[in-house]
Amino acid sequence: MNAEDTPPRPGAHDPLAETWQSVDQIVSGPPTPGPSPATESRPAPPAPDPYPQPYDAAAGQHPLAPSAPVQHPPAPPAPTQVAPMPEAPPQSYSAAAVQHMPAPPAPVQHPPAPPAPTQDVPTPAPPHDVPPPPAPPQATPTPEPPAAAAPPDPPDAPEAPDAGIPGLGDPWHSGSKPPLYPAEPRAVPRVRVDPSAALIPDMVVDGAAHEALTVRAASVRGDSHRYHAEPRQDSLAVTRIGEQGADELLLLAVADGVGSAARSHVGSQQACRLAALYLDTVAAELATALREADPARFAGAADPALRHVATLLAHQARERGEDPGAYSTTLRMLLVPLDPAVRVRGFLAVGDGGTALLRDGRWYLGITDPDPHGDGEGAGVIDTRTAALPHSHRAQVQLIGPAQPGDVLVLCTDGLSTPLAGDAGMRDFLARSWGSGPVPAPADFLWQFQYRVKSYDDDRTAVVLWETAETPS
Repeated sequence: MNAEDTPPRPGAHDPLAETWQSVDQIVSGPPTPGPSPATESRPAPPAPDPYPQPYDAAAGQHPLAPSAPVQHPPAPPAPTQVAPMPEAPPQSYSAAAVQHMPAPPAPVQHPPAPPAPTQDVPTPAPPHDVPPPPAPPQATPTPEPPAAAAPPDPPDAPEAPDAGIPGLGDPWHSGSKPPLYPAEPRAVPRVRVDPSAALIPDMVVDGAAHEALTVRAASVRGDSHRYHAEPRQDSLAVTRIGEQGADELLLLAVADGVGSAARSHVGSQQACRLAALYLDTVAAELATALREADPARFAGAADPALRHVATLLAHQARERGEDPGAYSTTLRMLLVPLDPAVRVRGFLAVGDGGTALLRDGRWYLGITDPDPHGDGEGAGVIDTRTAALPHSHRAQVQLIGPAQPGDVLVLCTDGLSTPLAGDAGMRDFLARSWGSGPVPAPADFLWQFQYRVKSYDDDRTAVVLWETAETPS
């Protein structure tokens, strides 16, 4: 045995024991404050084993490891500060013979934790070269949900009118009592009887606005057809023809299917459609004739187009195995240049109907009749000729004008032209409705247009043109 391996004598000064005492203080915490060692003796630490086991590097056993785990007091509720490291060992100690415990981790600030359990849990000494366990992650406090924003104060509700929501109600009428038939749609045709008739609306309303021109149009099924569940036989058209620019024309049309013809409701629709298609092909010539105010040139372009319409209408009837006479219908058209510098309008017609002018609050009826009187108040007898497409090819073609700002031009079937000529109450009502103030809105126009007169229960159709002085905003 070497001298270095000789165990220390009992009672002799053992530096290893002092080292162990320092290590024990590091692990267990700082000593309890008390009297100074100079004035009061401290109990001696337990004597180490005089014969320690040899150090086994392969097994990882540390020569300074205690034989039993050290009991620690329970952790206080709040985090504690680790005592400072003891002073370095005296110089007489061999640095190679003393191995210090690894320093504990720096304290981590945690939120207040609940009190630790009262049961003591033994904490084993950390092994050699094994880092201490990581500190538990710091708990992230749960953010408080944002307070809900108070809803804005609701706006003050408008006061309800005493009389409720206004409505137009039933159309006005002449005389002290209205006609016997209700002023509203009644029974509709059945699809199994005639699909083409069943799908025709009871009434339509239309309109347009181009520069200084404003249009309103409406067609309403008559009381007699409503009562018998028959279709509306009148039709209308509001469209443009020709190339966009100086030669473009506004085409306004109304058609009245002959009441005794079984398929006249189809004939009136097709007449408006075919007329628009074929007049579009000669729109440039028609526009030139209107610009030059040349009636012969206008008729030379319009007559062939109307003959084509009559021929094709008869051909469509034969293709379906039907008599062309079943498609009989009147047709009245007005061609209006979109160029505001041109004030002449073109008129074409096959069959009866009416064309009236409202100027400065006064009616001029029958302005397209062969010999109109033009003295107003119903003196102009409305045209009642019975010619009809497709059998009649003879068309009435003429120019009217010049139009003046404020003029109201009415193109209509005999469902309006006849009562307008015969009832002063209707003339007065429509003169006040259409001859002063702004152009009526479409719904207002439809209501005004249905002014009722007893004994007049036919379909009613009209296209009305307002010649405004300024471009509407």
